[in-house]
Amino acid sequence: MTDIASLTNLIKPEADALGFDLVRVEFVPGAEELTLQIMAERPETGQLGIDDCAALSRRISEKFDMLEEEGRDPIDDAYRLEVSSPGIDRPLTRPFDYNNWAGYEARINLIDAVAGKKQLRGQLEGLEDDIIKIDDREAGSQETPLTNVHSAKLILTDALIAATVPVSAAGTDEIEEQTLEEQED
Repeated sequence: MTDIASLTNLIKPEADALGFDLVRVEFVPGAEELTLQIMAERPETGQLGIDDCAALSRRISEKFDMLEEEGRDPIDDAYRLEVSSPGIDRPLTRPFDYNNWAGYEARINLIDAVAGKKQLRGQLEGLEDDIIKIDDREAGSQETPLTNVHSAKLILTDALIAATVPVSAAGTDEIEEQTLEEQED
């Protein structure tokens, strides 16, 4: 399997060139082939629109095609490229994510158990000196090193939905009414 760190080093400059922050690069197994999943965001909004996804996808495809033509194919196996925004219930992949999303519900899957648990779920309290703090629903206030995290993501709650406004709400209050005859034309 291709090394994710090497792929990230190839992809990050393409995201940077478009003004995007790279959130995650990972392989997701599929029924027929692997999916190379790339999540990125605009730093000012934390989101990525469809045109942004298409632009990043094109840049990555062009770079990978160029490398393949040079005999340096970055991925040995068949794969599908997927570029997306991290979404509302985003993964927490970078150290600053833990402070940026403090106050919201999160689920943190651990490598080694803390308080007898391999998963902490509750209100994220932030990161200090590479130590994550979370108020776990069952075990209370807990701490774990960032290096002990297998995976982490926000939990979809009403508070999170309210905090994540869409990139643009333009036109959402405009309703165009048509008669049945107009729709058939």
